[in-house]
Amino acid sequence: MAGIPQSAARNARGVETKQQEFEVLKQLIHGKLVDKLDLSKLGDLEGDTLRREIRLVVEHLCDTENPLLNRSERERLIEEVLDETFGFGPLEILLKEEGVADIMINGPKHIFIEKDGRIQRSNVTFRDNAHLLQILDRIVSKVGRRVDETSPMCDARLPDGSRLNAIIPPLALDGPSLTIRRFGANPLTLEDLLRFGAFTPEMVMFLEGASKARLNMIISGGTGSGKTTLLNTLSSFIPSDQRVITIEDAAELQLQQDHVLRLETRPPNIEGKGQITATALVKNALRMRPDRIIIGECRGPESLDMLQAMNTGHEGSLTTIHANTPRDAVSRLETMITMGGIEMPLKALRQQFAAAVDVIIQVNRLQGGPRKVTHITEVLNMEQDTVIMQDIFLFVQDGIDENGRAFGHFESTGVRPACMDRLEAAGIRLPSNLFSNRKLG
Repeated sequence: MAGIPQSAARNARGVETKQQEFEVLKQLIHGKLVDKLDLSKLGDLEGDTLRREIRLVVEHLCDTENPLLNRSERERLIEEVLDETFGFGPLEILLKEEGVADIMINGPKHIFIEKDGRIQRSNVTFRDNAHLLQILDRIVSKVGRRVDETSPMCDARLPDGSRLNAIIPPLALDGPSLTIRRFGANPLTLEDLLRFGAFTPEMVMFLEGASKARLNMIISGGTGSGKTTLLNTLSSFIPSDQRVITIEDAAELQLQQDHVLRLETRPPNIEGKGQITATALVKNALRMRPDRIIIGECRGPESLDMLQAMNTGHEGSLTTIHANTPRDAVSRLETMITMGGIEMPLKALRQQFAAAVDVIIQVNRLQGGPRKVTHITEVLNMEQDTVIMQDIFLFVQDGIDENGRAFGHFESTGVRPACMDRLEAAGIRLPSNLFSNRKLG
């Protein structure tokens, strides 16, 4: 019995030694590849052609340096050298893996992924801090951002639209830390969300009508609850003949219309100048003849500008906000506006909100990972100092299954929305029993 742990330990050491030898060989071939490249000739090649040409060079180097590699090891080595040369190094493996929702890098050796709603450790590693910083710099430089000791925090995006947040030493004590929120090249469609049970066809019918009738909507939810995915889905209901302007900190919306103008904020430069805020972009967007304005996320003083835009002829606008309930969304907006240094009576703020916002869609991530639209709530008006709202559709949690995942059902509250007159005026006819008090699905 005592021999079994020793044998396992020897095997583990053998695997580790082999991996180290593989990494040394990869660095050697990558270094020789860089020496061999004729950059003046490569400048005429593009995309797949360039990768094919470089692949031939790498294959020759593999045969020269270590002809004893078996076929799978040789192919893996070639792919990793190409990723190191053209892509994002070890990150490429995780970015290609199906079902990964989030990638969390806590230094070069501790990498975690979220898959199927659960966090698990990945076998992928970087060589050291310098290697991780090199890949990070390659990512952020592609979108005109930078990350260094003078600017150790950064938001950026990957070519497929995934959002990246990075923080490096001296602020991150255990080495560079990256968090990547995946947005695949093919965003989730309405049919996907229906199949996953995020909402029901009846709820979609109302939301589609509300969008086409140009009701102003706010999507409220916590981190990772699916706000941006839902915003992308709702934007598919916007008619293609309308001019849409999007404003984001790091562009991640993937709208399907042709007439979309995307704007992105800019952080200050190394001298602390040149910052362009979301507030400035909202004000500028109002001069660009938009039919609708979509703000990726309201998180500051731009919230007031967004409400004013909704009140001044830009109906059908959309935004997201971090909040746990529809009622909490009102409080969050009030807090963000007042924190921006805008002195405004609370009652006046709430009047602006009640006049501007028509519908709040609450999305939550439940225990075990499922994401659900838990409330579709209509904003009615003001009574004294209170914003009056009513729930139209709800998700009711029934319990937790044997896998630790929450389950429940959707229901219609039996309330006919006050906005139905606007939907009917826009030529939208919904079934008469859509809002009857019943269990859905």
